Amino acid sequence: MKQFLLTFLMFLGAAGVATASYPGGYYNAMDGKKQADLKSAAKGCVSQHTRLVYTQLPVYWQYTDVYPDLVDGYKRWWEMYSDDVYLLRGEALSSFSSYRMQREHAIPKSWWKKNGDVEYTPAYSDLWNLYPSNGRANQAKLNYAFGVCKSTTFDNGVTKVGPAATGYGGGSGNVFEPGDEYKGDFARTIFYVATVYDDLPWVINYMFSANSPYPTLRPWAVDMLLNWARQDPVSQKEVERNDAVQNAQGNRNPYIDFPELAEYVWGTRQNEVFRISEQGGQVTPPVTGDPEITEPVNDEALDFGEVAVGQSKGAQLRVSGANLTAPLSVRVTGDDRAMFTVSARSIPALDINRGNAYLLNVIYTPTATGTHHANLTLYDGGLPLGHEINVRLIGQAFPVPTLTTLMATAATDLSDDAYTANWSAAPEVVDYYVVTRVRYEEGNTESEELTSDVNSLRITGRTPGVMESYTVCSSRLGYRSEPSNSITVSSTGIVGVEAPQPLTIGSVEGGFTVMLDERHTNLCVYDISGKTVLRVPAVEGGETFMLPQGIYLVRDDQCPQPRKITVF
Repeated sequence: MKQFLLTFLMFLGAAGVATASYPGGYYNAMDGKKQADLKSAAKGCVSQHTRLVYTQLPVYWQYTDVYPDLVDGYKRWWEMYSDDVYLLRGEALSSFSSYRMQREHAIPKSWWKKNGDVEYTPAYSDLWNLYPSNGRANQAKLNYAFGVCKSTTFDNGVTKVGPAATGYGGGSGNVFEPGDEYKGDFARTIFYVATVYDDLPWVINYMFSANSPYPTLRPWAVDMLLNWARQDPVSQKEVERNDAVQNAQGNRNPYIDFPELAEYVWGTRQNEVFRISEQGGQVTPPVTGDPEITEPVNDEALDFGEVAVGQSKGAQLRVSGANLTAPLSVRVTGDDRAMFTVSARSIPALDINRGNAYLLNVIYTPTATGTHHANLTLYDGGLPLGHEINVRLIGQAFPVPTLTTLMATAATDLSDDAYTANWSAAPEVVDYYVVTRVRYEEGNTESEELTSDVNSLRITGRTPGVMESYTVCSSRLGYRSEPSNSITVSSTGIVGVEAPQPLTIGSVEGGFTVMLDERHTNLCVYDISGKTVLRVPAVEGGETFMLPQGIYLVRDDQCPQPRKITVF
């Protein structure tokens, strides 16, 4: 048989792989559905079909289950249980009988027996559940569950029968393991049966749960069959059989037309909505080992640092792994869980198995001051029980800051291509300072923002002959102070911003007097460290203010350039 299979594969290489040819609108009811609703919609699309006569099945198999090439001028029966060669000589029924071939139910008919009757359901003669079979292999497999053999009591090179490996069989002592080249064929057959006949009583429940519209299949069977389907993708044989079965009994197998459908119903894409227009893309890769998460590691911390109450700060958690068999679930727990939100409650297994890290967005939005803790758990995905990953979420919240307006002072260390901008230090805790540099050239302005951790900044890239200015503000927890006064660095030197109205200050013992032509606003007095020691919303000429001995700088809105005064 393997030689014929090789010939068939060569035929595919020459002819190209055929695509599904289902009638337009045939599957419309499935569009936009997911998981259980998708399975139910699929059943509605394909369950109605002509019931064939069991004894006449070889008449249809001569079109659905024969090789595409001829042997000595004859067609050859294509049975998936042995390597034996059976030529279709003459009339189908007599040829079939002459080789003592058998009609084999993929899902044994004894599994749905009702009051001693197995023929009451169309599953008894449904071409999607029956195949021509070598007699010895059929007798060896009996009514055992599909599975993986630990050892074999029967092995003809295609069909294996023997005790079940650990985790397989669902209680069936022996199991039937198809050849690797047919495991996907049988998986898609069982998916069809579990979809169309999900209401059968299933008196033998190795693989099925009785009267279970969803998931119908037991978990161990789902995992095995999905991986068989991944390892043995839809073949040209199945594509052509799909068309031939439709001609015979009037329905198709949707798991052949849409190779990823089983993933949407039971597998890695359960939480995704099925769109017909999106099918035909990347196929879920085979699971080649145990499911695992490689990052993050258990008990890792995601620290958001300091955040103002009412504000939000985001961080990305890298999630990497391999061999997931179902979506990975995300859960946030802990006393402060309401302050942490995640961008997804479920991560498609396909996104993990592709080999690229999935970036899960986590947002911290504190509603009260203090240090907050929560726990993010990654679980499911096929991970063994107790192998979930826990990530500690940490954030510290402060009140919304009140920030002082700074005073910019004259630039120093002027050179042809650089200067140092200066300003008063903020009296409160800040994260950093933001300097806004503006260049004025040929009628255009060009600005940029620079940051500094201290109250000065060396600014480079100055062009001689081009005037510049700078203002500064402080930043804390995402908030900024009001901009300072503006300092001009002229094309020939450093000047302050000209005051349109003069501010004259006279010294008096223990303080100073302001002399004004008209009312000024926002009079500010700073000590030599830059700390604000006096702020007056409005001031009239002749007012006197008392201060401790020291050196001070005085400015107001009408005269932003500071005036120096010494108080004795």
